[in-house]
Amino acid sequence: MTNQLRVGLLYGGRSVEHDVSVLSATSILGALDRSRYRISLLAVDPQGRWHLADPDTDLKDAMGEREVLLSPRPGQPVLLDASGTPLGAAGELDIIFPIIHGKGGEDGALQGLLDLAEVAYVGSGVLSSSLQMDKDIAKRLLQNAGLPVIPWLVFRDDELAKENIAGVAKSAIRKLGDRLFVKPANSGSSIGIDLAENEAQLVRAIENAARYDSKVLIEQAVDAREVEVAVLGNESPEASVPGELRMRGRFYDYESKYEDDATELVIPARLSEEESTEIRRLAVEAYRTLDATGLARVDFMKTRDEGTLYINELNSLPGFTDASMYPKLWEATGLPYPALIDRLIELGLERHQQRVRLVTRR
Repeated sequence: MTNQLRVGLLYGGRSVEHDVSVLSATSILGALDRSRYRISLLAVDPQGRWHLADPDTDLKDAMGEREVLLSPRPGQPVLLDASGTPLGAAGELDIIFPIIHGKGGEDGALQGLLDLAEVAYVGSGVLSSSLQMDKDIAKRLLQNAGLPVIPWLVFRDDELAKENIAGVAKSAIRKLGDRLFVKPANSGSSIGIDLAENEAQLVRAIENAARYDSKVLIEQAVDAREVEVAVLGNESPEASVPGELRMRGRFYDYESKYEDDATELVIPARLSEEESTEIRRLAVEAYRTLDATGLARVDFMKTRDEGTLYINELNSLPGFTDASMYPKLWEATGLPYPALIDRLIELGLERHQQRVRLVTRR
């Protein structure tokens, strides 16, 4: 069909979340309407090389297909072969659906490349993607906007020189207590995150988190329920019904997310109508505060004793398998998975049209 929208499904990446990205892309590909979209697979292998493949190719096999480059020259074909030769019709795309999780995919770097090439894409732009990825900066902005966040400290490379980690641990315990979460400031899928309950565990957790990022977040651990809300939209974002995570482990780590069948997604979360309304309001406010567009999942902690709400973090490109929390929340709110993908593509095109209308010359 000549009126098909040309969609590039971009996945993989040079990130510890590479395999999660492949899972998300597999679900999205299966839900895209082939009568409505002409789909190209854009697979980024673990070395960072881009490959173009037919949508009927196995997503992992696509990593070995023709290498391509993204042209940063507006008005030229979007994709070039590895020698820099335009690919013609095969390289022309109307929009890219990026589902590369983690560094290089949702931290603003990829969004900057797509903006330079003037390609429409799904999700938040450069600034918002970067803000959502950096847990420290996100917390500062949310706190400044009057939104509730869990007390935290942040330490950089120079403060984490090996001989100083014990001192950092003592300082964190003195200021925040002895039960603490340690996180790489820029990471996803709970990779590099540990729960420490004494000084020795805290030292090991800091050393582990520092393997993944040059900035480490230490956060007060609260006894809380984990509640999540999916937000969708550009200027007028909407929030889904809240959902709750129940897991067998001490916290929602990588294994709980992707490997443990005992992890339960309770949708809708068991909340009063007033609590649900407030959480949805806070989710939209947080989304606006970090200038998100397209989509984001807003994660909350609700303390078990007093029911105090904290915004834990925002995720600009959350897991997107058909069993992931974000699409399941929208399904429970009345927007099925295929329709959700259609809406995200519409929002990406809408945002792109706003950008290209802006004057760039005097």
